[in-house]
Amino acid sequence: MKGDLHGRAGRQEPARQRELRSREPARGPQHQVKPAASTHLQPAGRADHFTAKATSIVGAPKPAMDCGGVWGAARVQGEVRNTRDPSVPPSSGRGGSYKPKAKSSAVQRESEGIVVPQSVAQAARTNAVKNNAAGGKDPCGGRAEGAGKHERMAGKTGPNDSGGDEPHDKVRQLQRQLWAAAKRAPGRRFHALYDHIWRSDVLREAWRRVRRNHGAAGVDSQSLGSVEQYGVERFLEELGAGLQAGKYRAQVVKRRYIAKPDGKRRPLGIPTVRDRVVQMAAKLVLEPIFEADFLPCSYGFRPQRGTLMALERLRKLGAKGGHHVLDADIRDYFGSIDHEKLMKLLARRISDRRVLKLLRQWLEAGVMEDGAVSATVAGTPQGGVISPLLSNIYLHVLDVLWTRHSAPMGTLVRYADDFVVMCHTAKNCEQAEARIRVILERLGLELHPQKTRRVELYDGKEGFDFLGCHLHKRMSGRLWEQKRQRFYYLQRWPNRRSMQRIRQRVKELTPRSRCHADIRTIIADLNPVIRGWGNYFRTGNAARQFGSADDFVVRRLRSLRHARKGRNVRSGEAAGWTREYFENLGLYRLRGTIRYPAQPFWKEAA
Repeated sequence: MKGDLHGRAGRQEPARQRELRSREPARGPQHQVKPAASTHLQPAGRADHFTAKATSIVGAPKPAMDCGGVWGAARVQGEVRNTRDPSVPPSSGRGGSYKPKAKSSAVQRESEGIVVPQSVAQAARTNAVKNNAAGGKDPCGGRAEGAGKHERMAGKTGPNDSGGDEPHDKVRQLQRQLWAAAKRAPGRRFHALYDHIWRSDVLREAWRRVRRNHGAAGVDSQSLGSVEQYGVERFLEELGAGLQAGKYRAQVVKRRYIAKPDGKRRPLGIPTVRDRVVQMAAKLVLEPIFEADFLPCSYGFRPQRGTLMALERLRKLGAKGGHHVLDADIRDYFGSIDHEKLMKLLARRISDRRVLKLLRQWLEAGVMEDGAVSATVAGTPQGGVISPLLSNIYLHVLDVLWTRHSAPMGTLVRYADDFVVMCHTAKNCEQAEARIRVILERLGLELHPQKTRRVELYDGKEGFDFLGCHLHKRMSGRLWEQKRQRFYYLQRWPNRRSMQRIRQRVKELTPRSRCHADIRTIIADLNPVIRGWGNYFRTGNAARQFGSADDFVVRRLRSLRHARKGRNVRSGEAAGWTREYFENLGLYRLRGTIRYPAQPFWKEAA
C-alpha cells in the first residue's frame, strides 16, 4: 500500500498541467467547496467555516458574506467564476454557464418578464423584504418566500405565449412577481404594465372571473351568453388585438338604481361585458402593486381579507379597553372622488402612460340614463370592476396619515368608505373626529352628518352598527360566576336591517301563490338563502336572532300548508306541522355557534 501511494505521488504530470498549476495560488483540497444536495443539512458551524474558506480564496466582497453557509460559499464561487447561476442550487440540474450582462441591463425588471441575476447581497435583501412582509403572504394567498420561485418561467416565454402552464397559474406567477417587486422598492414606478393587460392568459383569466360574477348587459346589449355564442376565444383575440393596437375605447356606463333600506335609491353603473373584461385584466395587473402598499387597517375589497376579519379586530380591541367609538361614514363617497387627485395617486406607482390613459377613459366614460348621456366629472361608478381598487387607492391617504400622525388617539378599522375608530377616552374620540375631518377635506370628502356619531360603549350604555352587525358591550357572566370579576366584552349579532332583509327574502320565496307547489321544492329554494345568511353571522352572539329567524321561516311554511289544505284540514293535522316536521323534509336550521379562541379572549394578542 505504501509503495503504491508513493508510486502515484512520484508520477510526472503533463507539461500543460504543470503550467496551469504554477499560475494558481497554492491551496489544498480542503479549500475546495463541492456543493452537494445534502450540504444544507450540515451543522451551522461547519457551513460558516466553508463559507469563510471560500471567501478567502475567491476574494468576495463583504456584502456577499450576508449569505452564510455552504450555499453562500457556492454562490460566491459561481458569481466570481461565472460558471453557474448562483441562484440555482448545484444539485438541481438546471445549471449552465452564463455571461455577466452590462450595467445598462439593470433597468430590466421582473415586471417586464425578464429575469435579472441578482448578487448575493441583493438576494439577501430581497429575502428579508419577503419574509418581513405584512402577514407573510402575497395577494394570491401564497407565502412571500414563493414570490420568486417561478421567475424563470416568466422569462422563458413571450408576453403573449399561451402555451405551457394553465392561464390561472401564469397569472398568479405574474402577480407574485409584481407584488414582490413593489414590496422591495416602495418608491418604484412601474413603466411596462400595458403589455401584461392584453396578454392572452390574463384576458382568459379576466373572462373567467367576469363570467363567474354574472352581471347584466351594458349599453351595447351584449350579454355573457351572447359572447359565448359568438365564441369566447374569438372575442378575447379581437379584444387583445384592439388593446395592442391602441384602438380600444371605453363605452358609456348604463345607470341603474337599487332600493336602500332607508327608502332612498343607490345608483349603480353597469359597464359593457367588453369593458368589464378589460377592467378585470387591469385589476389583475395593478392590484398586486398597490396591495404591497396598503396597510393592515383596511379590510374592504382586498384579497385574503373580509368583513369577518374587521369584526374580529373590533372584538379584540373592545376587550382591551376600547370604550369609545367614532362610527363614521363618508357622504356620497363613490360619487365624490376627485379624478385629478386620484390620477396623481395612481402616478406614484405607475409611469406607463398607456395604463394611465386607460384608467382615465373609465373614469370619464360618461353615464347613460333614460337614453341620455351625461359626462362624469367626479367619482367612480359603483358596479365597475376596477372601482373598488380605485376607491381603496384614494382612501389609502387616510390610512397613511392616520397611522403616521394620529395612531395614539385610537385604532382605525376601515372597510371601503365605512370605518370606525376605537378609542380609550371620550377626549380622544372627539379629537379623532376633528382630525379625520381635516384629512377628508384634503381629499375633497366630508363625513355624513346623520351617519357619523360618537358612541360610548362603557357598561353597555350604547352600541353601534357596522357591516350588518350590531356591536354592544356586555358583561361576561362566566367570569362573574367563577371569579366575581366584572369584565365587559364586545358582542355582535345581526342588526335590525339584516333581520328585515332576511325576512323580506323569505317572503319573496314563500308567496301565497306557491301554496300548491311541492313543499320540498320550496325548502330547497330557502336553504341556500338561510345557510348563507347564517354563515355570515354564526361567529357572533346571534343565538336569539337565529331562533327568531327560524320561527319566521316555520310560520311562512305553515301558512303555505294551511293555504293548500283550506277547509280540508283534518283534526289535529295542523298540530303536526312543527319545526321538526319541516326539518325532516330537509329544512336547514340556523344554529348560533360562537367561535371561541384557543386562549381567553381577554388575553389575546391584537
